Amino acid sequence: MSADSTSPLSGYGASLAEFRYPSVDPGIPVFEVDALLDAHRELIDRIKLCFGMDRASFEQSVRPLLQRYAAFVHLLPCTADNYFHEPGGLLRIGLETAFYALQGTDAHIFSGRATITERRNLEPRWRQATFIAGLCCELHRPLSHLIVTDEAGNEWSPYLGPLTDWLKAHQVTRYFLKWRPNALESRPLGLFALPHVVAADVLQDLANGNTQIVPHLLATIAGLPIYRDHNVLETLVRRALALVIDRFLLASAQRYGKPQLGSHLERYLVDALRRLVVANASWTPNADKSRVWYGNDGMFIIWPSAADDVRKLLEADQLPGIPKAPETILEVLLTAGVLSAQEGGKATWLIHPPTGKTALEAVKLSAPGILYAELDKLPEALSLSLLTPPPPAGPSASPASTASSPQVSPTAARRRIRTAPSDTAETQAAEPPPEQLPLSAVPLSAPSDQGTSPATSDPTPSDPPAPAAPPESPKLLAPLRLPLTVRDALQDIVATLGGAEEGWWAALPAQDGLFIPLASLATRKLTPPAAIRAMNEAGMLVTASPLTRSFQGQEVVGILLAARHVQGMPQAAASGAQ
Repeated sequence: MSADSTSPLSGYGASLAEFRYPSVDPGIPVFEVDALLDAHRELIDRIKLCFGMDRASFEQSVRPLLQRYAAFVHLLPCTADNYFHEPGGLLRIGLETAFYALQGTDAHIFSGRATITERRNLEPRWRQATFIAGLCCELHRPLSHLIVTDEAGNEWSPYLGPLTDWLKAHQVTRYFLKWRPNALESRPLGLFALPHVVAADVLQDLANGNTQIVPHLLATIAGLPIYRDHNVLETLVRRALALVIDRFLLASAQRYGKPQLGSHLERYLVDALRRLVVANASWTPNADKSRVWYGNDGMFIIWPSAADDVRKLLEADQLPGIPKAPETILEVLLTAGVLSAQEGGKATWLIHPPTGKTALEAVKLSAPGILYAELDKLPEALSLSLLTPPPPAGPSASPASTASSPQVSPTAARRRIRTAPSDTAETQAAEPPPEQLPLSAVPLSAPSDQGTSPATSDPTPSDPPAPAAPPESPKLLAPLRLPLTVRDALQDIVATLGGAEEGWWAALPAQDGLFIPLASLATRKLTPPAAIRAMNEAGMLVTASPLTRSFQGQEVVGILLAARHVQGMPQAAASGAQ
């Protein structure tokens, strides 16, 4: 009797070679591109319906894009052991994200400043760019996380061409994967693979008649911000990707148990931290009551107050699957290496800010550059240790000096001066002269009109001086055509200049106007591009383009409001601002 006939696996049509011990990586088989796309025929049909195209138009404009993407990623997984980790995961996550991002374009208006005719002509290109951005949102992973080899160990170079072309050139029937250890997420690398997916003539068609679509597309794929305009593509793709990953994890939980806390959460949490540093005044480093403190022993974030700010910001973005509990957010950031724990394993630290009376609980960033990766330089650190408690405040005078010259109350001093006989030299010699008393303890009275000395007459209390007139509060002088929401926000910003310390100002007086950071507009629920456009149309700006200046110790992007629109602007600060 043969071994195959007696094998318990013979009834399953399998051979023992496939179940050898120790196990052997079987590799990933090679298929044609059309066969890869046929496995997702239902989703591709939904994409065609969402585009609203007939079959011929879809095959001409969209199908080649899908074929080029499938040729580049083939059956590569998206992650090693998290979301879309099975063969073909990278192809599937691209198709699903592109579909949901394309669906989201129905509720958004692109090119809001253009005319109706221009918007009608550009809308199909915006929709196509959104689809491409969603399709290529994870295109960086083959360049940063994966190593693909054949049986002989030859490696595929993703910078040089698609995976399918390499497989055909080397006549590979199965290929094998290795995951790079401790690989960092580098989304800008996806731009180097983009020419292998999007043809040059497609990019040229997107760029015809406008200067916005292609820059917004590239910024979305690279994960880079656009400060001077709102990137609708990035908002749609980010929301669609979060939805796709959350749906996958929930489905995996139903089949396999509890879902993992994925690395995709790190992306959104770190992005929220960076946005708060730029747009939230309470996240200004080392300011009074700030969330962020930077000393010579590292950068710390007050916790869990910072977690509440992150949660509210991401809830406003309507991202699904984002944790709400500060403990969960802390666990994700610790696992991702964004935060550092103490040697004993405790996640939080006790810091002692110079302006605080008590120690505060905080988390420590593993590197300060995590928060300021998109800015030119780090803020200036305090020249002290935040982990070291401040020394107790000492007495104002030493015990020896206190014992040698006892303090005399002002009342006793006046009584001693009044009762001193002015015509007896011996009595004056017995009493300590007034000049030996502390000067602060002997208030001197002004001499009377009859020339009576202060030592022999009771002083008459003088009338208190009249209080000085309070300085005029700064006031906004805005044209009537300025929208009410923008007017109220500007008035609130200008009002911070009156009576408050400079650290609480929401703007910076300068010689050429009032510099207002974009963060001050965003914290007052204004969209900076729309607010800038409204102020420019009202003739309130010195220059229509945003500029960068130093504000509260760091370089920020803002606008320059003409000085004629601010009445009573502080001049002391303006003299030092450039």
